Amino acid sequence: MIDSHCHLADEAFHGDLDAAIARARDAGVSAALCILAAGDEEEGRRAREVQSRWDAVRFATGVHPHAAGTFAGRVGDAANVARAHAAAFSACAIGEVGLDYHYDFAPRDVQREVFAGQIGLAAELDLPIIIHTREATDDTFAILKDHPGVRGVFHCFTGDPAMARRALDIDFHLSFAGIVTFPKAGDLRDAARIVPENRLLIETDSPYLAPVPHRGKRNEPAYVARVLAALAETRGVAAEALDAAVTANFGRLFAPSHA
Repeated sequence: MIDSHCHLADEAFHGDLDAAIARARDAGVSAALCILAAGDEEEGRRAREVQSRWDAVRFATGVHPHAAGTFAGRVGDAANVARAHAAAFSACAIGEVGLDYHYDFAPRDVQREVFAGQIGLAAELDLPIIIHTREATDDTFAILKDHPGVRGVFHCFTGDPAMARRALDIDFHLSFAGIVTFPKAGDLRDAARIVPENRLLIETDSPYLAPVPHRGKRNEPAYVARVLAALAETRGVAAEALDAAVTANFGRLFAPSHA
């Protein structure tokens, strides 16, 4: 299995990083994509520790919508910061980037400008993008429409079948996290059933959103096995076959030749 989106360099893993990596390996997780916040030097230091302990970890970086406000009036600097961080960590994707209208930690107009700039950077570097979108579906798709040809994934997808179809129509992947195991996530499981096998990814988004039966605890890459099992059950397929498919999808989307 591959955890296609985790925050293993988060301070939440500072005390037991080696143990968390060991548990992931024991669970059958062969690799992970660690998401970094562009320009965060302390997280970058921890990312080097992750890298030294697990050589199968790869990195993505970008300016999260929560941090977009830092670049108000100087949106171009957001791309420059992400470009430098991507080079430092040989990033295989730009992300997570996007829009978050739930918390509104940054002005929405600035979020949109920074998001567009991050997509432009991804196009320049020929890298996929990893999208975070919350309560901003229409604006997210409007911006993507202005950047035809960009490829990537809607991470921690939480939408319904209609939103899934919109993402599929522009050839994006959809990544499912622990929410797919939650009892009340019926619409999400309906969406998971309609996604073609070659567009699926699995993730933990750890340390957040631990799946059942670990809900409420710190999440970690080992728990991606629960996501895989729930997704396989939802789709009525064998977990082993689905694992092979999503692993192949990860390899194609984040191919080293695009780095």
